[in-house]
Amino acid sequence: MAINVHEIDLAADSSSNVVRVTVSGKLTTEDYELFVPEVERLIEEHGKIRILFEMDDFHGWKLGALWEDLKFDLKHFHDIERLAMIGDKAWEHGMATFCRPFTKAKIRYFEKGQEEQARQWLEEQS
Repeated sequence: MAINVHEIDLAADSSSNVVRVTVSGKLTTEDYELFVPEVERLIEEHGKIRILFEMDDFHGWKLGALWEDLKFDLKHFHDIERLAMIGDKAWEHGMATFCRPFTKAKIRYFEKGQEEQARQWLEEQS
């Protein structure tokens, strides 16, 4: 299944618990209103999920969206096993460190062009 919501593109393979999330531009509260129910459905379907989070010309969050993101992170603290982040800006790399207190997921940052390595890492057994 794939949905495209404003600045978020979500793709999930029904045979796997890996969810690919591509973000661009600046995320808004409306993006989360459409995105969160789909991710929660996948969590319900698979139990724990693994996320490939790719930032493509990403400019961060508007204030309301940042609040929605923090609420999502706290609610799903235990539901995400691994989070592979792909980006090309120094602040995006820093997000991998920033996210750690908000999840029990193993988090790893990858540079643009390392998507295959990120996928392999996501699919490894814990």
